Amino acid sequence: MTDELALDKQLCFALYAASRAMTAVYRPMLDELGVTYPQYLVLLVLWERDGRGVREIGTELDLDTGTLSPLLKRLEALGFIERRRLAADERRVEVHLTEAGRALRDEAVKIPHCLATRTKLDLDEAAALHGSLVRLTAALQSPDES
Repeated sequence: MTDELALDKQLCFALYAASRAMTAVYRPMLDELGVTYPQYLVLLVLWERDGRGVREIGTELDLDTGTLSPLLKRLEALGFIERRRLAADERRVEVHLTEAGRALRDEAVKIPHCLATRTKLDLDEAAALHGSLVRLTAALQSPDES
């Protein structure tokens, strides 16, 4: 008989442990860049497409403005981004990379390769895991239909 409550059988714990391990692998690489993991995520969004609204960044990263605002302030203090109020609607703020923020991308480009090496997953395994995690997240965020 298997114990359904055994820690090593819990999907939540496996995800928690994997998340902590992943963050630990990222930490030294991000320390070299001078940013935290959440700040790195903001930069990834902006490297994908610069000049996004604060609300759009929050939606993309699933962060509320109370969490996102301090991240943006710190990135601005570091000189990687600048926030600009829109002339047409001063309530809206767009976030733009600075030269330093764009240059940081050249240093960060090695991170995905380093991470791929550390996971010891081949491309197909990594793609399958990514797809499973995306589906899991979507299922958990959808309304409960029971």
